[in-house]
Amino acid sequence: MPERLRARLLPAWVEPVAVFRWLEAAESEVFWLDAGADARTGWSFIGRGTIAELPAALRLDAASSDATLPPFSGGWVGWLDYESGARAAGVPVFESTTEGGAWLGATHVVAFDHDAGQTWALADADGLDTWTDALAAMSASAADVASSRPGAPPTGAPLIAEARHDTDEYAGLIQRCRELIRAGIAYQLCLTTRFSVPGTHDPVEVYLRLRAATPAHHGGFVRIGGRALLSASPEQFLHAERGVIRTRPIKGTRPRSADAAQDAALAAELAENPKERAENVMIVDLMRNDLSRVCEPGTIRVDGLWVVESYPAVHQLVSTVTGTAVAGTTVGALLDATFPAGSMTGAPKLSAMARLHDLEGAARGVYAGCFGYVGVDGALDLAMVIRSIVIDAEGAVVGAGGGITWGSDPAAEVAEVATKARAPLAALGAVLPVLWGSDILN
Repeated sequence: MPERLRARLLPAWVEPVAVFRWLEAAESEVFWLDAGADARTGWSFIGRGTIAELPAALRLDAASSDATLPPFSGGWVGWLDYESGARAAGVPVFESTTEGGAWLGATHVVAFDHDAGQTWALADADGLDTWTDALAAMSASAADVASSRPGAPPTGAPLIAEARHDTDEYAGLIQRCRELIRAGIAYQLCLTTRFSVPGTHDPVEVYLRLRAATPAHHGGFVRIGGRALLSASPEQFLHAERGVIRTRPIKGTRPRSADAAQDAALAAELAENPKERAENVMIVDLMRNDLSRVCEPGTIRVDGLWVVESYPAVHQLVSTVTGTAVAGTTVGALLDATFPAGSMTGAPKLSAMARLHDLEGAARGVYAGCFGYVGVDGALDLAMVIRSIVIDAEGAVVGAGGGITWGSDPAAEVAEVATKARAPLAALGAVLPVLWGSDILN
């Protein structure tokens, strides 16, 4: 059982890239919860740990937190896969090599406060001096590492990803979704697919390329048991602290443009698009309902609706829902009420998941799950596994999808999937299959 770690403020800022390269070279089980390249706000956490199970019985109010210390001061870092949540909800699932999720009990952490420009060392009382000394020695000898940049993708012709569905198949699945919606079986379905890149990949270099190209406030690298999750996720699934639970679902995506006027027009069109607004508010209502299962009556609020957030590769339509947890609510109860996230299922949730099982025809795995930390004090910060790559000995996989409503246009939905998958594949030195990458679609 992980324990609360002691924290010590370091005398000077230490570059996260330098700490990460130093630590991952020596340790097999490591994590980097990354606020993004050149982040000026938020926290990042780099550390190591031992494989452990996430305790469902941990209360969200397990202990009081100290606002003067880093928000994560010991606990668990890892991921939950989609199939684990779907099975717990009672719908059929395909067998998955990732089922059950994977977690580390954190033993040594470096916390980066990007607002204050401060770095903290965290370890148990017996190991804090040794850990602080090791960081100081690393910092003194790693000036060249601190300024390093990711290497270029492999030279030669780019790899061509293998698609689970071709464009015609995926467009046909979109039409089947619309038929289900017309029949009243669902009113939104988050249809997904997968792109695979077989072979050997260097997860560290791939992640550094991914974060440089598409920095996001919930980026991350988590390596457990020989499998690495690399994420540039812009979507916060769940945040809980001092009794307040927050979720920030994303529904609605547009590509960025190098032309400033065209880029602004894309953002404006996203903000006003009736289909995207309807899709977004459906998930807001679903998340309000999910949170109501563990929150005090009357405390559920929509603090932001249809807000356009812009990232290097895409514009996103984001909403924010909050609520106050019932006293004694556990991590397990919160996940039972909310996971898998409505933004990755559709609505009604159980009906949507059951139909998506039939339509997609294979497991999603870690994609469409969540990752992040759960603290020993019950505070947590979990992001959606989207815009992400999973790498193991067999190769790399990238999931992508989109919410389908009655108003969906199949060609536009296919193009949206291509937009979402393009940057993670580029970090792997890969490109979309020919039809998926067609300019006609994109």
